[in-house]
Amino acid sequence: NNSYTLSFLLVIFISILFRPAFSINSLSSTESLTISSNRTLVSPGNVFELGFFRTTSNSRWYLGIWYKKLSERTYVWVANRDNPLSNSIGSLKILGNNLVLLGHSNKSVWSTNLSRGYERSPVVAELLANGNFVMRDSNNNNASQFLWQSFNYPTDTLLPDMKLGYDLKTGLNRFLTSWRSYDDPSSGDFLYKLETRRLPEFYLMQGDVREHRSGPWNGIQFIGIPEDQKSSYMMYNFTENSEEVAYTFLMTNNSFYSRLTINSEGYLERLTWAPSSVVWNVFWSSPIHQCDMYRTCGPYSYCDVNTSPVCNCIQGFRPKNRQQWDLRIPTSGCIRRTRLGCSGDGFTRMKNMKLPETTMAIVDRSIGLKECEKRCLSDCNCTAFANADIRNRGTGCVIWTGELEDIRTYFADGQDLYVRLAAADLV
Repeated sequence: NNSYTLSFLLVIFISILFRPAFSINSLSSTESLTISSNRTLVSPGNVFELGFFRTTSNSRWYLGIWYKKLSERTYVWVANRDNPLSNSIGSLKILGNNLVLLGHSNKSVWSTNLSRGYERSPVVAELLANGNFVMRDSNNNNASQFLWQSFNYPTDTLLPDMKLGYDLKTGLNRFLTSWRSYDDPSSGDFLYKLETRRLPEFYLMQGDVREHRSGPWNGIQFIGIPEDQKSSYMMYNFTENSEEVAYTFLMTNNSFYSRLTINSEGYLERLTWAPSSVVWNVFWSSPIHQCDMYRTCGPYSYCDVNTSPVCNCIQGFRPKNRQQWDLRIPTSGCIRRTRLGCSGDGFTRMKNMKLPETTMAIVDRSIGLKECEKRCLSDCNCTAFANADIRNRGTGCVIWTGELEDIRTYFADGQDLYVRLAAADLV
């Protein structure tokens, strides 16, 4: 019996002795992570690591998450990006029901800031396999009941399973904000965010200025985001219901990594990493062409990368200011050759288009193209119509009642846009 007790104690002793060899992914309410201890949390599967870091050019400290195994240190989330620790005194701990980052003389520089009431059981912070840093009730593993999660507060990077867009129940809009420079994680000038409208769209912003528009979701993709639909190891999803309006992507092969990021120069990029990679591969980047830029051409004109100049008037329209147009200053756009008569008008079909800005659009998902055309003709203010969804040969109806803005044509992608013209201009 004594030998049994002894061997049992020996097992306990050995497991305590070798405990650091196991990577630990959680922080209990009695523990803390400090800069000086050099301890980190490592996600199950060893993909992500959470801890303190500083960038090469400065001595300020940040709490962040990065890929653990990559040769190139790549940060995907920073907690205190705009409130760095000025020296190497810093600790992350759970106080009450909040995660708090304390700096010099125990001053809080970042916190989860929850005003929730008393939890019956202790809370625990945990780095999940997908890179989500969550705080939960220690007895409750249910993802829908996390008390707080880093995925709701993106930095400049969207990872698989993260959502970009609105949680309508809480009013939270999750968007990306660039780093100030490649070496400075503080909030930069560029944002990538969803604007919920009748047809939600993503905008790349520099401050308050729109730089690029994703185009509306067409059932398969955002036409202005050059996603490669044929990628066998990535799936994209856009959900629009009473609870959320959000974009997300998933990897079907876990040995590949992919992330969507807005960099400090203002480019939205999809980057991928294969098992054999030594650097991140730029899968695509946007905006790269003049036609990707927001409203390059004025109203009633469209951008085409294969024409010179790139701006063209829609059939039945002519440049509003010929002199400017000839000087390749296309912002004034085009005007109708013939005023609409309201009755007797028809439509010109434009193929492979990025649909116009949808601020002034009306959407009815219950009717098809024929009904859509009728409805447009019966409204004298209607200027164009299109399908809302291109799947199943096209469903739903979008109607524009104002000027048509920020249109471009694609070589193969895009969809049909029907622009209203007076009978005289239908050739």
